[in-house]
Amino acid sequence: MTPAARLQAAIDLLDAIIAAATGNGPAADTLIARYFRERRYAGSKDRRAVRDHVYAAIRAHASPPASGRVAMVALAERDPALAALFDGSPHAPPSIGAGERGAGRAVATDPIPAWLSPALAALVDGPERAALLERAPLHLRANSLKTDRAALLAALPDAMPLANTTHGLALPEGTPLESTPQWQQGLIEVQDAGSQIIAAACQARPGHTILDLCAGAGGKTLALAGDMAGKGRLIAADVNRDRLSRLAPRAERASATGIETLLLNGGREAEALASLTEACDVVLVDAPCTGMGTWRRNPEARWRLTPDAIARMAVLQSHVLRLAAPLVKPGEAIVYAVCSLLDAEGRDQVDAFLALHPGWVAEDAGPAGRPWGQGRLLTAKQDGSDGFFFARLRKA
Repeated sequence: MTPAARLQAAIDLLDAIIAAATGNGPAADTLIARYFRERRYAGSKDRRAVRDHVYAAIRAHASPPASGRVAMVALAERDPALAALFDGSPHAPPSIGAGERGAGRAVATDPIPAWLSPALAALVDGPERAALLERAPLHLRANSLKTDRAALLAALPDAMPLANTTHGLALPEGTPLESTPQWQQGLIEVQDAGSQIIAAACQARPGHTILDLCAGAGGKTLALAGDMAGKGRLIAADVNRDRLSRLAPRAERASATGIETLLLNGGREAEALASLTEACDVVLVDAPCTGMGTWRRNPEARWRLTPDAIARMAVLQSHVLRLAAPLVKPGEAIVYAVCSLLDAEGRDQVDAFLALHPGWVAEDAGPAGRPWGQGRLLTAKQDGSDGFFFARLRKA
């Protein structure tokens, strides 16, 4: 592909991503992967260049632009080299017309949508706001069932240890991880530092009974399996069959044996969980959320976020916390986490839970992050991780 053809491909992809974001369609990375599966002629340099164009345009617009062309013209007005690619040659975008001038005014000076900004004003200053949309680093977790961080740091000369983690390390963005023997042998897992910190807050030990109540594809479940050293009972539960089905091959690769999976029926979860009443040393509630803490990875998620979406998530988060409470042994704990910086999803949920459950108390969730209400907050600028709120709640 020529540089101009790559730019046109980015415009086409942006059109699809804008439509999906405003119509509750697939995520940008899904659409990009699908696009290149259908275009096998595109080489690795083509794919990288197109992705870079796409994500640069998404990061530059706090709200959905009118079209992919409008988004790229806005960037071209600030980048003469990019503007030169609008040359009308075969497979290239047509030249920029006089009526399209001024599109650059749509480029955001603030990455946070204007309607959401007041909710974050007390938390996110200028540098924090910019960090919300920086490219995410490549964070890894040493699989303690097979190795340790020291061995991996010795084997991977470009790796650096991650602060506030026991097993975490970082590699330069773009490292061909899957070609390394460490990846192929299941010695490492891709996992953000924030997710590792939250798994560590569970204080999982061999012999524990632990329920990962919203396990998804099981990233934190596998971290817990390592801390339990394969001893005890570890249950991964979720209402989404497709997500939960991804755990088994990941567990096999990691040599994490004995993990139980429990598919829940939405609205009837309590029935399926009844046998675990007062049986769990820890229930991890990594609750469904808006995911605004992952904007570095999914910047178009800003375009999907609405006040109604936040309100719906808050109802769901409260529901999941209520499900978790009776499953915990007396004297043991829930670890609540959301990949969001919004108080409606984090601090307010914990406050409401403690108000409704006398005898439960918030306790120290560890040294990472900053104190925030009765929990702790992780941010990209301060902690180098995705944005998370988490709290550790102990039952009387």
